[in-house]
Order: sequence, then C-alpha cells, then structure tokens
Amino acid sequence: MTPRRTILFDSLLLFAVTVLAIVAGWVLIVADTPAWVLSASLAGLTLIAMGSVVARWVSRPDHLKAMQSDSILDIANRSLSHLRKGLDAETAGEVCRLALMRTEAAAVAITDTEQILGFAGLGEDHHAVGGPILTRGTREAIELNEHRILESRADIGCPERSCLLRAAIVVPLEMRGRPVGTLKFYYTTRRLLNETQVAMAEGLARLLSTQLELSELDRQTELACRMELKALQAQIHPHFLFNTINTIAMLIRTDPDRARGLLRDFARFYRRTLEASEELVPLQQEIEFVRTYLTFEEARFGDRLEVAEDIDPSVLAVYVPSFAVQPIVENAVQHGMKAEGVLHIGITARRTADRVTVEVTDDGIGMSPDDVDRVFEPGFGKGLGIALKNVDDRLKGHYGPDSGLTVTSEEGSGTRVCIAIEPVYAEGGVDDAQGSGGR
Repeated sequence: MTPRRTILFDSLLLFAVTVLAIVAGWVLIVADTPAWVLSASLAGLTLIAMGSVVARWVSRPDHLKAMQSDSILDIANRSLSHLRKGLDAETAGEVCRLALMRTEAAAVAITDTEQILGFAGLGEDHHAVGGPILTRGTREAIELNEHRILESRADIGCPERSCLLRAAIVVPLEMRGRPVGTLKFYYTTRRLLNETQVAMAEGLARLLSTQLELSELDRQTELACRMELKALQAQIHPHFLFNTINTIAMLIRTDPDRARGLLRDFARFYRRTLEASEELVPLQQEIEFVRTYLTFEEARFGDRLEVAEDIDPSVLAVYVPSFAVQPIVENAVQHGMKAEGVLHIGITARRTADRVTVEVTDDGIGMSPDDVDRVFEPGFGKGLGIALKNVDDRLKGHYGPDSGLTVTSEEGSGTRVCIAIEPVYAEGGVDDAQGSGGR
C-alpha cells in the first residue's frame, strides 16, 4: 500500500469510528432506547473497531512485504530441485505450477529466447508449450533486458478470441547478465497490475536466474571432472606401455602361454583405460583394475615386487572416482622401486564410523619433507604431481573439502598415500559387491 493510500485509509477509519461513537453516545444519553438495542450497538461498535484494527495491521506495508517475500522464497525453494537440471520444458512447467499456487496471477509462463517452455493456469488449453513467442512485449523484454507491463489483450497478442487474459507482467531471466528467457505473470484485469505484483515478479525472476546460474555451474563442474578423468586416462605413462610390451615379447620365447594370457589382459586393460566414461565406480571395480595393472608389473619385476591386500569386504560397494587408486599404486611402483631388493606394496581399505579410507603404502626410497610439501604441484616428480592432484581434486569435488588425499613419506623408508571419503554405496549394496578375494 502506497503512503497516499495509507493516509486515506487512516482518515476514513477515524471518521467512521467517530461517527459511530457520536451515535452511540446520543443513544445512551438522549434517546429512550431499550437496553438490548444499546448493548447491540456497543457490541457492533466494538466489533467494527476490532475489525478495523485487524484490517489496518494486515494492510501495513511491512506486513505485505513480508508475505510477498515469503511467497517468493517458498517458490524459489521448491523450484530449486527442478532448475538444477537446467531450463527446459519439464523444469519450466514445474516452476510455472509452483508459482501459480503462491501468487495472484491467473496464469504463469516461462519462455526461453524463442519459444514457450512452460505454461500453467487460465488459458492453458490454447497457450501451447513449444510454440513460438507471439507477444511483442516479451521480445522487447528479452532484447532490452527490462521488464514489460502489458495492459491489454492486444498487448498480450493471444490469437484465441475467447482468451480471458487481459494483462501481464514480463520479466527477463538472466544468466551472467544476459537474458535467456522470461517469466510472465498473466491477469484477467489490468487492475491487478500494481506495485506489489511487479515487485514479486521481479524478485522471483532474480532468484530463478540465480538458480539457473547455479545449475550451469554444476554442469560446468561435471564437465571439468570428466575432462580431468580424460586427462588422467591419457596420462598412463608411455614407458609403462613400452615396458609391458617388452616384457610380453621376452615371455613369448620363454613362456608362450603366459605371454598370450598377459597380452589378452593388456588389451582389456588398455581398452578400459581409453574407453572408461563412468566418473564414479564401485571400489571393487577399481581394485580389480589395480590387480590387472599389477599383473604386468609383477611379470616385469618378478620377485622384486610383492603386493599384500587387506580389504574389508563391507567397503567394496563404496563408490570412488574412476582411476582413484591405480595412479597411486603406479606411483608407488615407479617412484618407490629401489635399485636392488624387494619393493613391498600394501593396499588396505577400511571403514570407520563415518568414513572409508583406502591406503597405499610402500617401503621404497621415499621422499624428503620438501618433496612431500610439493607433491601436489603439477609437473613435480615426472608426472607424480599431476596424478595425485587430479585424484585429490576429484575426491574433493565429489565428497567435499573434508575428503581427499594425504601423503606422508620418509626418505629411505617409504611412502603412505591415504584416500579418505564419506561412503556412498552402489545400489546393489554390500552383498552384491562382495566375492572378490585378496591377492
């Protein structure tokens, strides 16, 4: 309510109460009126006064603003799960229905820059979703990135003669400061085109625009994770490829059957390396991939490489990022192998109260404290930093900042790398993921 209307309302209220008080006083003093009439008059005066106070409170500007804000926030909150999927016909339709329930609009529509994506309310039978934008005011709102007030049926431009929509508010939806569509409130009369409705439409459009930007950020984050995965797949060291081929070539002369088996395993290994697209896989699948990798390294180093596993079967169904464990084991072999003697590698997986940890340890050459501090720097240690930083970033991206890698090492004694995550289980549960024994 504007200040001018508030003053007018207060003046009328004061005048009405004053007149009623004079009449009641005259009845009490002058007229010979039965007691029940007097009582009824006083009761009526009291009710009118109380009703006026309540009406005055309800019409307070701050109360109206509070109700308006509550409606906007409720719509935005309920629409969040839909708009996280982006702006399309399905999500736009759901948001239109939510907004229709919490506003005075007769109909609500959402468009992109070319067509109607969603429509709910009066006229839903002929305002076709998927059809082109017909209203000049809507196109102007997109072109100028400003709201538009449509005050007549002609402004709306609906070709259906029986359409009852006579007015509308059109507000742009933005992403990064550029219009990507509009939010439209329709009314059956232009008398409802007041400041409150305009403010509500603009406020809701701003919140919906923010949600669209968040959905785009989520999408970009997912794409970045996929690109990091592709980068890690491409990072499988060429020397590993050549060493494995050389190992198989030597076994062809000394142990042909084993060479054939390794060649088949190597084909499957590299096919999975090049074709894997899942960002998250059950831990059991990742462990099997590590075992396949170690088969080639054991064929190469023979008795100089020993691997021990201690894996709790209850965590085999936990989802981990693809290629989360294999690069760490590869680093242990590549950077931990001593000039002579046996390299022992341990792989453990355990569950605590609220976390799952996977550890890869070795008793190799280790690292100095300065090198440990730099271990996540890209390019450090001939590729070591790239792999570990890649895995650490993806762990934090999926499970939050409290998850990730920790690296401890002592020069001459070995290295320990720990993966810590909050568990997310596969749909099949623990029983479906079991059945894989240790090495």
